[in-house]
Amino acid sequence: MSSYNPYENAQAQFDRVAKIIGLDEASCQLLRQPMREYHFTIPVHMDDGTTKVFNGYRVQHNDARGPAKGGIRFHPHETADTVKALAMWMTWKCSVVDIPLGGGKGGIVCDPRNMTENEQERLCRGWVRQIAKDVGPLIDVPAPDVMTNSKHMLWMLDEFETIHGGRYPGFITGKPVGMGGSLGRTEATGYGVIYTVREALKDLGIDIKNTTASIQGFGNVAQYATRLFENLGGKVVAVSCWDNVDHKAYTFLKKDGLNGEALQAIADPFGGLNKDKARDLGCQILPGDAWLEQEVDVLIPAALENQINMDNVKKISPAVKIIAEGANGPINTEADEIIRASGIFLIPDFLANAGGVTCSYFEQVQSNLNFFWEKDEVLDKLDIKMTSAYRAVKDIAERKSLYMRDAAYVIAINRVAQAVKMRGWV
Repeated sequence: MSSYNPYENAQAQFDRVAKIIGLDEASCQLLRQPMREYHFTIPVHMDDGTTKVFNGYRVQHNDARGPAKGGIRFHPHETADTVKALAMWMTWKCSVVDIPLGGGKGGIVCDPRNMTENEQERLCRGWVRQIAKDVGPLIDVPAPDVMTNSKHMLWMLDEFETIHGGRYPGFITGKPVGMGGSLGRTEATGYGVIYTVREALKDLGIDIKNTTASIQGFGNVAQYATRLFENLGGKVVAVSCWDNVDHKAYTFLKKDGLNGEALQAIADPFGGLNKDKARDLGCQILPGDAWLEQEVDVLIPAALENQINMDNVKKISPAVKIIAEGANGPINTEADEIIRASGIFLIPDFLANAGGVTCSYFEQVQSNLNFFWEKDEVLDKLDIKMTSAYRAVKDIAERKSLYMRDAAYVIAINRVAQAVKMRGWV
């Protein structure tokens, strides 16, 4: 596991499909690496009077179809290669759902759980100061990601507007509602995952009301995926996440179905749960990787990269019919070969979790127009977009006898390659 490199994983996925579609060498060279990459340091005055220096990144993978788009994550183990991989996946994600944006990603090596709110604000503003000339509503539009939220985005927007002397609400998405944010954005990624699961179950001839799911993670994506899956009649029987007291991963199991709303009420802002409070809700507490072994219909890895790998892929129950990748790159290349051969129906990450960027695009449109839609309208548009994208991928997978991941890549890469050629870049 220690040798896993997400960027090499992303490139390997690209290379496989570039061969399938016969992509020319110049386009391959252009699309398998970022167009621009920024590394910088961010000095922050801490509350105890010391100054701490943080490493920050922004990567713009490709903007042939529109401004780069992608989140900013705070994580103590963030790396440049992780950010590059995520930026690349964002290009394919925007392309597969056919929104006019390219791929970007940002990150800061930090642990906000150990920082005060004032320190987090100074860090956010410092990140913007280092990159303010190279991002913007027509260049590169950031958003929240792992351990960042609407408050961080508004601090970043305020710093960007202070530097540029104007109001640019379309610079960043994931803002608070009432300050340029979109209704429905909070639910969007998790709901988008379940919209695709709903369609896949239909294709397999399975009624969602008779299905069970196990989810890794209990951050924003997992919380709303759980809620919608329950609302549609399914049961989530297990979630795996950090216990916020002893900071170890556990699986919280309840075979007759967890209550997503009750779990959300005891979750911390970073998606951690307290195992004592979870026990009070009737949960069994199992080891962190037990989520993978449950006899369920649907597995949803919705945490970080490389969570299903050669160490644990064979623990997946034969009962599993669908894996929907709520996280980015949760299955490494070798484990993906096992899943590919197993016959499990896979909904790849950049399709399954594209609800977030789709709703971010809706937010950007609303911010730029200064006209905002009602929540039902946002979620209806999201459902239409996600369902349409899923159907296009499923159609090409059937017609060309392709694995769903390869089919999604064929659509996404072809669209970006066509934009690159039409612009005369290759």
